[in-house]
Amino acid sequence: MTSAPFSTPSPEQPTVRPQLRRSGTEKMFGGVCGGLAEYSGIDVVLWRVGFVGLTLAGGAGVVVYLLLWVLMPSGPLRPGDSPSAVDRLHGAASGAGFTPPGSN
Repeated sequence: MTSAPFSTPSPEQPTVRPQLRRSGTEKMFGGVCGGLAEYSGIDVVLWRVGFVGLTLAGGAGVVVYLLLWVLMPSGPLRPGDSPSAVDRLHGAASGAGFTPPGSN
């Protein structure tokens, strides 16, 4: 009886990772931890505990969270929710009609 030669497994399709965005559905303050959880696959509670730990260890958690809140684009909102002031500011800054003050 002859055995079939070993075959190499076919390469799997690369995993599609979602874009890094603030979560519109899983949010307490700004959706930063929810967005990081969706992107990385790590539970949102662990991200929140990590930011609290960074805050208690010297205040870096607050600074990093605020920077991510401003720099990360917003994800889709829940039905009936309106965009926050940061979302509106981010949309205006990235829109085509934005002109910096004094550039007229």
